[in-house]
Amino acid sequence: MNAIAHESIPEWLLPAAVQAGTTGRLRLAEIVGALSYALDLTEGQPPGHCLRSCWIGMHVGQMLGLDAETLSDLYYTLLLKDAGCSSNAARLWELYGGDELLTKRDFKLVDSQSLMQLGRFVLRHAGPGEALRERLKRLFNLYRNGEALATELVHTRCERGADIVRRLGFGATVAAGIFSLDEHWNGQGRPQGLRGTDIPLTARIALLAQVVDVFNSVGGERAACTEVRRRVGTWFDPQVTQAFFAVARGARFWSGLDAAGLEGRIWALEPAAATVLIDEPRLDSIAEAFADIIDAKSNFTYGHSQRVARYAETIGSELGLNARRRRWLHRGALLHDIGKLGVSNSILEKPGRLDGAEWESVKQHAQLTENILERVRIFGELAPVAGAHHERIDGTGYPKRLRGAEIPLETRIITVADIFDALTAERPYRSALALEDALAILRRERGTAVDGECLDALIRSAPWTHQPQS
Repeated sequence: MNAIAHESIPEWLLPAAVQAGTTGRLRLAEIVGALSYALDLTEGQPPGHCLRSCWIGMHVGQMLGLDAETLSDLYYTLLLKDAGCSSNAARLWELYGGDELLTKRDFKLVDSQSLMQLGRFVLRHAGPGEALRERLKRLFNLYRNGEALATELVHTRCERGADIVRRLGFGATVAAGIFSLDEHWNGQGRPQGLRGTDIPLTARIALLAQVVDVFNSVGGERAACTEVRRRVGTWFDPQVTQAFFAVARGARFWSGLDAAGLEGRIWALEPAAATVLIDEPRLDSIAEAFADIIDAKSNFTYGHSQRVARYAETIGSELGLNARRRRWLHRGALLHDIGKLGVSNSILEKPGRLDGAEWESVKQHAQLTENILERVRIFGELAPVAGAHHERIDGTGYPKRLRGAEIPLETRIITVADIFDALTAERPYRSALALEDALAILRRERGTAVDGECLDALIRSAPWTHQPQS
């Protein structure tokens, strides 16, 4: 057996669930809520946006007297409302030519039914820094095709979000609530132009909750309430609005949005009768769904996380890792790039060389990965493993400049798999490399960027890895 197969991480360093072969009594709400911080990144929102929206929306639902089943559907609609938001990032960057995270963030403050607000938004965000001629071309395209483009962007996001929650095992009500999130009470929303009570109630509540949190975050309670009053009857269901103002009279409602203890308050809001405990297959499904959310952000990373996970598991098998450890390795590989949801597509898809500031932004994704995953109790030890995938054996990597044996075995495996897939897939700045060319580059990095034993394991499995890239 290869020497590195004996260099296993001590059992006490592995998550308790790995040692026991079970996920324990982890609630679905905990893991979905913790991973919702990744969805906040892709929407350019302050950390905790989805959780705060859940706090707002659940209080409104309770005030409306919804039953436990509907409240449960509402709960997960609110936590996962942005599940499809990464899928339109590349298209938004293509249309506006700037940082799509800023574009998304600022658009949340716009009343899309106000031509004046829309016009100001487009003038401010289309083609920043571009030559006048190029900027005018963008503005003309957005003016001429604005309605069709807006519907396209919303439909892509909503359809993708609904598909993801169905894959996560949620029912039709949650999927419908997410698909209809951008419908407006007066029928002028998207993607279907639904009106009034034809819009799912969960979507009507989630839209209001989202707007309340956005305006409260930038302007406080008064700004949020003012905006709700301005949009009642156009965006918002009057009955839902009335319920919001009833709960908004209480000081504890607003103080509940504070960051301190927010997660605990959200878990307490989940209807007890609807509490779902996670098992191993459900945890795998969540990791796979969030991998797809990550990869949907850029046209150049479609399928990347799934391939890295497949390569990593094969390398792990070649090195003698047992099935239990390979399962956790697979999850770590699926989620290793979750921090990239916080990196602008203007950087991820830039065809030329990155400047210093852009490179620093890219490097932040590794630490963001660790920060997000460590919020998930069961991923506590997995978080630094996944977050260290850009560390190098010679100590010149990032974010912590770990060296040699300081880098966990699982991380070294993911690093080899990640680099191999990056080399053999299309990128904005070059075409995909042939298998032998990619392996030649990796051989030159042996003992500096990559672990030699892990590389040897990859090479031994090369006939398996030699498949057309998606």
